Amino acid sequence: MNTLRNHTDSPEPQLAYAVIFGCIMVLGLPLNAVSLWILLRRHSLKSPNVVFMINLAVSDLLLIISLPFRIYSYATGTWTFNTVVCKSAKLLFYMNIRTSSIFITFLSVDRLLAVVYPLRSRHVRTASNAMKAAALAWLTLLLINIAVNPSRGSNKYNESICFKHRPILQDLPVIKIIPQIAIFQLVLLVTLLTVNVVSILLVSWTLHKHLSDCAHVNNKVNVLLIYVMNLMIFTVCFLPWTVGLFISGQHKYLLCLATANCCLDPLLYYFSLDTRGVKPSQFFL
Repeated sequence: MNTLRNHTDSPEPQLAYAVIFGCIMVLGLPLNAVSLWILLRRHSLKSPNVVFMINLAVSDLLLIISLPFRIYSYATGTWTFNTVVCKSAKLLFYMNIRTSSIFITFLSVDRLLAVVYPLRSRHVRTASNAMKAAALAWLTLLLINIAVNPSRGSNKYNESICFKHRPILQDLPVIKIIPQIAIFQLVLLVTLLTVNVVSILLVSWTLHKHLSDCAHVNNKVNVLLIYVMNLMIFTVCFLPWTVGLFISGQHKYLLCLATANCCLDPLLYYFSLDTRGVKPSQFFL
């Protein structure tokens, strides 16, 4: 029991975490619910970027519906639910971090093909192919998350241990698990971040090269703003949490940053849909 107490944060930070996650839920739920409704009602599944945005919104909503369990745990300092609920809530978080980063990258690549290779990519950039890619991403990540994520979480003690981050060197069983998660997450994130950086460089060069040939400068600015948002989500939300997997410390603050991506994603929908009217290469048809 003493070991459990050493792993439990003081009440003040716990309550702060509950408030932060509560704010994320209050802001993220309506933003993503309305975004999903607009995407399905007005745009349907007719273009690849809309398909990816719908999947991104669904991923964010799945994360948000798991937040009440975290809020309750941090606010009360107890975990009264069973192990299945604990594992499911953590699985939704890991799924969101990875599916969000993948769907954001899919949007970047789709944008890259539309701007840099508008004619040659027409047969590749279809809603059907986007659905297949999204389904493959969901299935692959679901299997990987189930395989590599730790199965901690128990209601044996009246402690908020379900969502507790334990440093690698303090628990021998975790030594065998955490490196797998951390290495997989780091490789995935660096790979996807590299794709986004390369995409923004190629798109920026293409737009700058043809700037004088196009009067739709506002659309070009929006395209670049989308990439800026993508990089901000990666560097502010995903990267700190990924690094935090390797170190001890206030892991939950990094967790809050990672979870906040569900409040930033709706901005991507706004800028993406606002560029659909651009004519030079029909960026987002």
